Parts: sequence; structure tokens; C-alpha cells
Amino acid sequence: MFESAELGHRLSKADYEVIEPDLRTHLLNAQFELLEKKGFATVVLINGIDGAGRGETVNLLNEWMDPRHIEVHAFDRPTGEECERPFLWRFWRALPPKGKIGILFGNWYSEPISDRAFGRIKKARLDQRLSELNRFEAMLAAEGVLLVKFWFHLSRAGQKKRLKALEANPDTRWRVRDADWLFYEEYERYREVAEHVLRRTSTGLAPWVIVDGSDPNYRAVQVGQTLLDSMQRKLDALGKGYRQRVTAPPIPAPVDQRNLLNALVLNQPLDKKAYETQLEKLQGRLALAVRSEAFARRSLVLVFEGMDAAGKGGAIRRVTQALDTRQYAVIPIAAPSDEERAQPYLWRFWRRLPREGKVAIFDRSWYGRVLVERVEGYCSEADWMRAYAEINDFEDQLVSAGTIVLKFWLSVSSDEQLQRFKAREAEAFKRYKITAEDWRNREKWPAYEPAVCDMIDRTSTENAAWILVEADNKYFARVKILTELVEKLESAIRK
Repeated sequence: MFESAELGHRLSKADYEVIEPDLRTHLLNAQFELLEKKGFATVVLINGIDGAGRGETVNLLNEWMDPRHIEVHAFDRPTGEECERPFLWRFWRALPPKGKIGILFGNWYSEPISDRAFGRIKKARLDQRLSELNRFEAMLAAEGVLLVKFWFHLSRAGQKKRLKALEANPDTRWRVRDADWLFYEEYERYREVAEHVLRRTSTGLAPWVIVDGSDPNYRAVQVGQTLLDSMQRKLDALGKGYRQRVTAPPIPAPVDQRNLLNALVLNQPLDKKAYETQLEKLQGRLALAVRSEAFARRSLVLVFEGMDAAGKGGAIRRVTQALDTRQYAVIPIAAPSDEERAQPYLWRFWRRLPREGKVAIFDRSWYGRVLVERVEGYCSEADWMRAYAEINDFEDQLVSAGTIVLKFWLSVSSDEQLQRFKAREAEAFKRYKITAEDWRNREKWPAYEPAVCDMIDRTSTENAAWILVEADNKYFARVKILTELVEKLESAIRK
């Protein structure tokens, strides 16, 4: 894959001086068209061999374009805070909003390549990570992100010459570290791993561009022209109103009309006295579990979903009563803000993930895409159809990073919901809980039921299974939620 980059491409100074002014002008124009339209974000990945001109190229792009609208992020080894979250967490946080260009130096490819090259992980683990990255990049592309991936290549002899030249100059000597010479000693191994990675992750949605790093003039023009062409094609497609087509077959409805929700017996018996006795015991067990030394090395994410008035708020309060207020955060999810709309859909949830020893409680969640957005038509069919796999990937990454993920669907009957709506209207201190939107959503019950069943069926996984809660009796629902939470939490921290 690197053969063409070792041909020794050259561009004379005279030719460079002819090309450079026009290229700069067109890049700047494309940047400001992107900023004006705000139709997509541009993410530029900078990877490659030490000494191949990556840093100089990033500086040049900042010089050629308006640096106020370019976000440059250079990643080193992850910090302690970053190690407590999934691998991709710190990169998610660095994604630029629509209209901006983000340059990620030392991005999600750097650590897997170096870990494999220096024997810290096996090939099977590397390939697993590459599959995750392919799905991650496919999701970014589907969200409209323009992903441009550059690999700066240099031969071993060229790398040695470059490092010696930098060391010989007092002004640049500081740029050569012991680690650079270590990479030089392992050049062939590093190249072998890098070639494998590039072949596995050069896709139609996000292909790699190999940059010959031996000649600064050629390198600069190649990168600048590639970025310009990529942005211009995306801008042109945006102007033509291109929309993603749906190619997947529709999800079939059960012929006998029996489904996961209507098969539940929603009014389960439990009186108030038995409820209070069990509540106290379960809250005590929960308090001990989250204060244990074992949980200090884990984190907990709780997801509460359900129809309006199903009792999510009451259930959450019974959970938080057992927790230290410094240990948890309740995160109510409403319509996304302008800042959140400028990012991929899952971005606003990634940024709220808890650290070790902490609990994040989501009152509604990322499942809005396959529920309210699907039913209300806020996203295309292509968007919510692909969201099932993207959500499963997201939750798998949480669990792989040590997070315990528990998801509760509170199921309430239509008759019980109606009684609760009327009770809320009758009580002055509960009127804030009922709005015209709740009544409107009630009319869409027939559309929500199949959406809920599809969600449960397609996102109940071994790592993060849905727990269905019969919620017509609030006492029973709260006890069931706490019982499931305590038992699964105790089991997880014992491991």
C-alpha cells in the first residue's frame, strides 16, 4: 500500500509557487462556504511515520486557512480521567461541530498501531479494535461528517536522514525524542502493522490517502488539494439536496398481533406495607454496593424509558435516595440544543458518561432516535434503522470499559395512563407534570408500541439487556427495579 509513496515524488519550487496561491484561495473559499452553510463537519486525521512532515503540514493548513475555524487536537497517551471511559470517549469530545474543520493529530489509530507494533496487544485484539473503528467511522459518515484520513509515509532511510537533520540543527533539536529513535529501530515492524491497519480500514466511506513525506512541496500540495476536492464534493452534494436512501427491508409486524408489551401482565400485586419493607432492605443493599471498594473501580449507567406517566421519575427517586448526592447525576433528556444538533447524534450522551465509582441516571436516553424521532418523523428511516447497531456498539464499548449498563422499560396500560393523567390535572402540585404534549403523545400510542417492541428486540444484548417492568402498580414497579438493580450490581462487582 505504501509503494507509490516511495517513488520519490517531487515538486519544484517554481511549480509550487505557481500552484500554492490558487490552492490557498480555493481552500479558504471552501472553508467559508462550509462555515456559512453549516451542513457538515470536516474531520482530518493525521497519522504516519515520525519525521514525515505531519506537524509541518498541520501548521501549513492553519496558515493557508482561517485558524479561528479550525480545531486542532493532538493526543498523547490517555490521562487517568480518559482511561476511566471507553477508548473513543476522548475523541468523541474533540469532534468539531457542523461548519468547522477538526484536525486530529495522534487520533484513534495511533494507540492500536503502536500497541501492536510493540507487542502490547495480540493481532486478534487489533483486528477487533479495527472493526470497531470501521463501524465508528461509518456512523460518522452516516451522520454527515466528512472524514479525510492522511497517512504520511517515509522510507526507513528517509526517516533516519530526517531525524539526523533535525538533531543537527540547534533550532529543531528539541523535536527529536528518544521515542523517535525507538520507532526508527522498530521501523519494519511498525510499517508492517500500519499497512495491515490501513488495508483493513480504508473503506469507501473513509479511504486512506497515502502522502509521500519526502518532499515538502509535493506533500503540501497533495494534502491541500485532497482536502479541497473532498470538501468541494461534499458541498456540491449538499447543494443538490442529496439524501441517504433506505435499502433495508421493513421490520415485519407479528401476524398474530402478540408482542413483547401486550404479553405482559401489567397489574402485579404488592401492597404498601410489603412495599415499604422491601424498599428499605433493597435501598440498604444498594447503598452498600455503591460504597464498596469493588465499585470504586467500576461505573454504573442506568437508563429509564417508558410511556408518559409510567413512573420513571418515582422509580429514579427511590434509587437516588440510597445514593450519596456526590456520587450520582440524574440526566433528563429533552430535545437537543443547537450545540448538540451540530454534532453526531450520540455525542451528547458520550460527553455525560460517568467516571469510576460514579452513577449516571438517564431519564430518557439515546433511545429517543428509535422512539420519538422515528414516530414523529424527526429523522429519516435510514437514520433510525442504522441506530440499532450504533447503539449496540455504543453500549458494548461502555461495558468493555468496565461500565455496568442497566436499561429499564416501564410498561403501563392505556387505561392506567389515562387515570394518572387525570390525577395529575386534579392535583395542583402535580399539574406541571402534564402538558398538551402528553395528551398528543397518547393519541400516538398505536405508533409507539411497535417502535418500542422493535427497540427491545434489536437492542437487548448479552451486555445490556432490557428489563421490562410491569408498572400499573407503582409499588411493584419500584421494588422490581431496585431488586434487578441490586442483584445485577452485586453480581457485577463480585466479578
